[in-house]
Order: sequence, then C-alpha cells, then structure tokens
Amino acid sequence: MSYESVITSNEEIDVVMKIERIKTFLVNPNVKKTKKLLFVKVETSEGISGWGECYTQPDRDSSIKMMVEGISRYLIGRDPFNIKHFTYFAYNDFVSKRGSMEYYCAISGIEQALWDIVGKALNTPVYNLLGGLCREKIRVYANGWDAWFSDDELPERAKQIVDKGFTALKFDPFRGPFRMHVSKEEENNAIKCVKMVREAVGKKVDLLIEVHRRLAPINAIRVAREIEEYNPFWYEEPVSSRNLDALAEVKNKVKHAVVAGEQLYTKEDFRELFEKRAVDIINPDIGCCGGILELKEIAAMAEAYYIGVSPHNYNSTTIATAATIQLCAVIPNFIIVEYFINFENFGREICYKEPLEVKNGYIKLSNKPGLGLELNEEALTHLCCNDTELPKRKIPYPNEEGP
Repeated sequence: MSYESVITSNEEIDVVMKIERIKTFLVNPNVKKTKKLLFVKVETSEGISGWGECYTQPDRDSSIKMMVEGISRYLIGRDPFNIKHFTYFAYNDFVSKRGSMEYYCAISGIEQALWDIVGKALNTPVYNLLGGLCREKIRVYANGWDAWFSDDELPERAKQIVDKGFTALKFDPFRGPFRMHVSKEEENNAIKCVKMVREAVGKKVDLLIEVHRRLAPINAIRVAREIEEYNPFWYEEPVSSRNLDALAEVKNKVKHAVVAGEQLYTKEDFRELFEKRAVDIINPDIGCCGGILELKEIAAMAEAYYIGVSPHNYNSTTIATAATIQLCAVIPNFIIVEYFINFENFGREICYKEPLEVKNGYIKLSNKPGLGLELNEEALTHLCCNDTELPKRKIPYPNEEGP
C-alpha cells in the first residue's frame, strides 16, 4: 500500500460523521511581553464542530500554523471519533517518526478539537469519556502576573494576586536571559526576589519557583539551598530535561520538589525521565505533548513511579485550559495546574457565554458537553494577525549578556 493510501484512504468504511474543514486562527491577545495564540476549529458534516488550541512560541507560531494546515489535508473525510488512529498515523506516516515542536503542537490542537466533537456528539463532557471524575474542582496557580513588573514591585503585585483568591503563585526570580552559568549577583538577586514575595504573601500561600531550565547543576543546587528557608512549593526546571542525569543530580541534592516536563513530548520522552527518577512532579503541556489522550497516558506512566502531574499551561484561559482541566479531573496523581492570569481578559472577550472562572484558587468543572467552551469565531477572525504585529524579542549581541 502506498504512503498516500495509508493516510488518506477511507475505502470500505461507512463513516456517518466526517471531518469537512479545519480552520486556524492565529491571534494577538494584546498582552505585554507575551506571544500570539493559535486556535483550531474542526467542522464536520453533521454540523458539530470542535475547538482546540496549540501551544505556541514567539517566532515559531507561523510554522506551527502551517503544520496544522499540512496535517489537516489528510483528515478531510475521516471519522472524528478515530482519535488514537489520527495521532498514530500522523506520527508514523505524516512525519515518518521524526517529530518536532511544531508537529507536536499541531497535533495537540487538532486532537483536542476531536475530543470536543466526540463529547458534543455524545452529549457528555470529555472527562466522562476518559474514565470519569476523581475530583469536581481543579486547583490552579497564577502565572503571568509578574511579567512586566520590576523586582521592587513584585511584593505588592503578589499581594494583589492573592487578594483575587489565588492560593499559589509561580514566578521566575531570574530576570536576565537564559544562561547556564549566572553571576553571583544574579543568584543573590533571585534569592532576594523569593524572600520579598514570601514576606509579602505570608506562609500560607504556595510559591512555585520557575527557573526555565537555564542553569548548570552547580548554580541550580546553590540557589535551591539558599531559598529553602522560604519554603517553596516546588523548583521548576532547574536544568534542561535534555540531560536527565544532570536533572537527577539536582533533584537528589535539594529538599523541595523538583518539576520538569514541559520540554518533553509524548510517552517516549517521559519514559527515561521516570526510569531515572529525575523529578518529583511532571508538567507536560496539553498544547504540545500530543493532546488529551497522550497526556492521560503519560500521567498513568507517572502514577506507576509515584510521580505527581501538574500540567504546564502557557496558553489562553479558554480552550487549552478547558482541555487541561478535563484531563486533570480524571487522573489520580494530579497536583495543581497553571493558569495565565494575564490572558484572562482576552479569554473573556473571545468566549461565548460562560468563560472559565477561578474562585478561591479553583476552577469548578461544568457538565457541558465536549470541552465545555465555545469561542466567538467572528471575534477571532477580527483578531487574526500577521507575522509583523508583535515586536521582536531581544537577542543580545556578543558581550552584552554573557557569551
């Protein structure tokens, strides 16, 4: 059988509902120091449509959009219920087992939309199709609250977020570019930031310390030990997950929980992480790890190794968040999930009717079918942007910010 027939043929299959069209919406949320967001809409012959959201990064969003469009050609005429087969053929036949960030983001967005369709067709929330509820509300932590504030403004800003009802905050106390070896001055400044925020919010609020996989183990361990007295909830991505021995070295030498996983995709990437026991908690992102089902399978693997799951969610507060909480509702080893507060107003603008709401640090699950949210396509169409609408990131010249 030819490659073409493997991924396009529906011979001898009586498909009642068929995928007719897949649309993409790359939009600018008009939020400082952030990125564009990419939404996917899958339409079917029965008039049922589903929404998904791809994880994006600045300057790679257009290539992710192109990847969605490339894969979409092979889904037209297919049954949206065949979700596992879609992700299987996409990896094996479309990219010939040669994945990339763009590919994983693209299939994740499409996959969410297929689940949304299936839930709507069966008139039930997606969580009922994944095994049913382990919990009725999902704890979230606030991120994105510190992005455009100076170090001295962080304490007051942190108090404002706690006053909104959040019981957990995440932030990166390292303010410079990502460099493996940082100066003692930068280390001390990071420690000072943690100290100031802890003193501002008190002992009852959980502080999640982000490092963005920037450090070498020697720096990561030294800083971790210095902030122990401020009782961090976790220490996220102290070193890159591309060197699991280095990550395990840090994990084994610090007292608080070490988190990693947003840099990894699919079960294959996580297998060795679990075998080396290099983390206490994983944080895969539903917008780039392969989608809802892949994340559920990763979580099941983690459960066997006594590892918790706290999904990363640098996405909007709409579709990707809705997909994530559907998943979080059904996994026993769930801990907490990310909520980007700076996308909140934008999310309310593009949602039909009831957006997701955080109350006292939790999002309550709804009983609406599918993912439980509908986006305003007209509003998204007006917000669609081109590649020049967001400013370029600062890329330092030699000797400006280290090597």
